[in-house]
Amino acid sequence: MAMLTVEKLNVYYGMIHALKDVSFHVNEGEIVALIGANGAGKTTTLQTVSGMLQAKSGSVHFEDQDITRTPSHRIVQLGISHVPEGRRMFANLTVYENLRMGAYTRKDKKEIEESLARVYERFPRLKERTRQLAGTLSGGEQQMLAMGRALMSNPRLLLLDEPSMGLSPLLVSEIFDIIEKISNQGVTILLVEQNAKKALSIADRGYVLETGSIVMEDTAQALLNNEAIKKAYLGE
Repeated sequence: MAMLTVEKLNVYYGMIHALKDVSFHVNEGEIVALIGANGAGKTTTLQTVSGMLQAKSGSVHFEDQDITRTPSHRIVQLGISHVPEGRRMFANLTVYENLRMGAYTRKDKKEIEESLARVYERFPRLKERTRQLAGTLSGGEQQMLAMGRALMSNPRLLLLDEPSMGLSPLLVSEIFDIIEKISNQGVTILLVEQNAKKALSIADRGYVLETGSIVMEDTAQALLNNEAIKKAYLGE
């Protein structure tokens, strides 16, 4: 049973037709990678799913509920959390304050504290820097904070936009290890990533987006072995 079903999405920026009849699905428990060149429409796709952008036509269903016209704060309450490209920290707030912002839709204090404890367990470095201003963290730590903040809403589906952007190879590996751990703990993941090889290495399935259209879908392993994909996206 698909947790997320996107059907024939069309999104425009003014006159530019950014997404053209985009359809895909994400099953519960999967990591699904969305790969493609810069400007292919990957970020637009995530923003439309999370309610930051409105589709001209098409639909988005989450667990049998039509969320195509649902405001983004309500989508968070339903169980979808979005880690945007470029991390978008509140630079002048502490690590702790940023994490608390992630729980803004939740009321139960005890549950919020439990989520905070889980985030600190998952990201020990954030615990060490709990009183530090987010703007003073390294790129890798900011990415951990962005992911931790998204997990504070207790999502069932996590949308990750370019988590490896601007990070050293060592940190990229660490971030992808964390993504796998989050997945193993029962969170479904839709991953947009420039580093196609890394994304497909942890994904179950993948979709290839080119100039606003999905041109291929397959298991991650099949895409990794596909000659055309190797040439275009894997630098081989």
